[in-house]
Amino acid sequence: MNALLSFAAALLSLRLAGLLVRGRRLAWAGGLLSFAAAAAAMAWGAAYGWDGHAFRVYYLAGALLSAPLLGIGSLQLWGRRWAAPVGLIYVGLAVGVAAAMPEHGAFGGSAVPRAQDHLDALPRIVAIAGSSLGALAVLVVAGATLRRRPLRNALIVAAVAAAASASALTQTAVAAAAACFAAAAVLLYLGVATRTRASTSASNSSR
Repeated sequence: MNALLSFAAALLSLRLAGLLVRGRRLAWAGGLLSFAAAAAAMAWGAAYGWDGHAFRVYYLAGALLSAPLLGIGSLQLWGRRWAAPVGLIYVGLAVGVAAAMPEHGAFGGSAVPRAQDHLDALPRIVAIAGSSLGALAVLVVAGATLRRRPLRNALIVAAVAAAASASALTQTAVAAAAACFAAAAVLLYLGVATRTRASTSASNSSR
């Protein structure tokens, strides 16, 4: 059941990411691709047991990339042009950290491995800093634009909360974590779609 639910969450996130790519919401799409990759790694671990490769994919997607990409997407929608190059630099750093980080300890079983049992301090510090700043960016932008876009902002903040819940639940309830990843993907997509429809309506009314 854990493997099935995680796989379903991965497919849903991947599908919604494709829709956002078509709408040129690339940072948001990257966040959903991160959800999909993390859920896929959880499905692999639940079905076949965890190994170093699955853990590396999970840590890159779930710990290093998901929240920062959501923050970058929020900053871009707020009109901060520097967000895109900063985001690209961070993504490159995160990929480099995930590729080079040494692992220790033995992997096995269907439970999601704990980072502190297998990684040194540096990758964990980068993940904590990136996730914290990404979540902070989402909250700051949501607060600054709340009156103009209350529904969209509420959906996006809820998506961040669901993603955080997924990360917290991976150690104890993989099925619940997968459900939270799926919920985060749906909420994020709805938030961005709401913004896109509002922009289209405003453009049509001005003609």
